[in-house]
Amino acid sequence: MTATLTPRPPAARRAGRSRFLRTLHAEWTKFRTVRGWVLAMAGALLATIVVGLLGTAAPAPGGRGAGSVSYPKGPGGEAVNDSFYFVHRTLVGDGTLTVSLRALTGVADTGSGKAARGAQPWAKAGIIVKESLTQGSPYAAVMVTGGHGVRMQYDYTHDTAGPSGKVTQDSPRRLRLVRSGDNIIGYASADGSQWTEVGRVKLPGLARTVRAGLFATSPEAKQDTVAGTGFSPAVATGAFGRPSVTGGWSQSAWGGTQVGGDAGTSGSYTSTTKGGFTRTDGGGFTVTGAGDIAPVVGGPALGVGFSVENFLVGTFAGLIVVIAVGTVFITGEYRRGLLRTTMAATPSRSRVLGAKALVAGGVASAIGLVAAAITVPVGERSARGRGFRVFPVTAATDVRVMVGTGLLCAAAAVLALGVGALLRRSGSAVALVVASIVLPFLLATSGVLPPGASEWLLRMTPAAGFAVQQTLPHYTQVLSVYEPSTGYYPLAPWAGLAVLCGYAALAFGLAVVRLRGRDV
Repeated sequence: MTATLTPRPPAARRAGRSRFLRTLHAEWTKFRTVRGWVLAMAGALLATIVVGLLGTAAPAPGGRGAGSVSYPKGPGGEAVNDSFYFVHRTLVGDGTLTVSLRALTGVADTGSGKAARGAQPWAKAGIIVKESLTQGSPYAAVMVTGGHGVRMQYDYTHDTAGPSGKVTQDSPRRLRLVRSGDNIIGYASADGSQWTEVGRVKLPGLARTVRAGLFATSPEAKQDTVAGTGFSPAVATGAFGRPSVTGGWSQSAWGGTQVGGDAGTSGSYTSTTKGGFTRTDGGGFTVTGAGDIAPVVGGPALGVGFSVENFLVGTFAGLIVVIAVGTVFITGEYRRGLLRTTMAATPSRSRVLGAKALVAGGVASAIGLVAAAITVPVGERSARGRGFRVFPVTAATDVRVMVGTGLLCAAAAVLALGVGALLRRSGSAVALVVASIVLPFLLATSGVLPPGASEWLLRMTPAAGFAVQQTLPHYTQVLSVYEPSTGYYPLAPWAGLAVLCGYAALAFGLAVVRLRGRDV
């Protein structure tokens, strides 16, 4: 016998929607007519803004002016480091550059009276095609690194691995770049006869006339001490053979330019080896440089500066209020015995709880969105005006952070509502939700816990939702301190928010089950 499913009549569906809308309107009316809840939500908005802007109240150390603290921006609008020593000539149109790299060495100033010899893992020496000498201009390069073999990198954020191994006098590495229009291909060879393609890239709109040649640079040396992770100045030196060129090269001699600041060469040991080049027998070059050609990732590299996350640090203060209101929105009715009246008017208990969740979540979302929309631009303007650097992000990232902050507050409110319905006691519910969201966030980002424990908290607890506010990128080719205490979350933005939403959905679902199964 085959059962026939009878679809729900349209009139019944409309009646169901109408009943839910009436319930939603009743819950909204209930919320907005309780002056204490409205004032508390206004306080949450104010607390988020004020706490977020406190850090911009003092002037930057050293009294630097607002006009001198901007990061160079790459082709994609990202903040970049673009500091290296460049031995170059002009290339018009297509051409090829081939050179042998015979050694890559380095030195770092440890600050302890001794120099650390050896190239840093991400020290670089190789050949590069760059649109201009302006920081942030498009480029493509093939290089040898201190500890990661041959790489091809372009436009700061892109990195492709090539053959592994280090270069020595007995085992040099031949490098080649071929430009054809907007396309650039990088090659590497161990013997000069068998060539391996490392990568090919397209730089749309690349100028016909570019600069191309040899370069060397080195990021600062990372040091782990009992006092924490620190960085010290470092330089790299590449020993090149005679360059071989074909195509539209100028007939002028090779010239040297320090692109960007001479970053990392101010220590007592590295000060005698500032960026520069010397000619060697046979037409080769020795090139020494410091800095990096890479995106700025925040952490210690950010220096005295702010990221969007810094302006939103007040979210935790606003969330405490949001959690309290979301909890009392249900526990207050239990305490006063008003839930019986509500259920008598609306027998569907899940409908009542769903309407409460939409009201609490909607109000909390508006609070978070408005707070972020005010705090971020005001904080950026205030920070720049007082001489601080501000980490630039794209307009899409700004929108994601603002919308995400609203959703973070909404999910916290729904979680608080669900826990309140389960425990039916305001104090216990508020304490539990604050302890699960705000407390792990404060512990993880304050640096009082080991990095592993902090990352665990931001993966497994509802505090993972704060990841939706993250704007600092994580690149494997950039040395930094990628820990929660420096602004990095172990989960991607939307993945972190999904963890919080999962807890909220679980609490809400359990609350619906309990509300259906017990008298109110």
